[in-house]
Amino acid sequence: MGNINFFVRRVALLLIQVMQALMLVMALMSWIPQLRQTRLYEVISMVVEPVIDPFRRLLYRIPGMDRFPLDLSFLAAWLALSLLAGLL
Repeated sequence: MGNINFFVRRVALLLIQVMQALMLVMALMSWIPQLRQTRLYEVISMVVEPVIDPFRRLLYRIPGMDRFPLDLSFLAAWLALSLLAGLL
């Protein structure tokens, strides 16, 4: 039973690391307008946005956040994934 728990925990940590890496790649690509129009960006966005979007919707409920110049949902999602990895 211990081996199964170890395996599940390792797979979960790997998935979190992959998601964080994809989030970082997407953030870097978003700074270059030409890269935002590529198929790679679309694919990464399809994987990453379902993780970031709930945080975006939650943060936009805070008064004034819809006018804030930075999208803090990326940071909130990153911190949540880091916290989850730490709990594993």
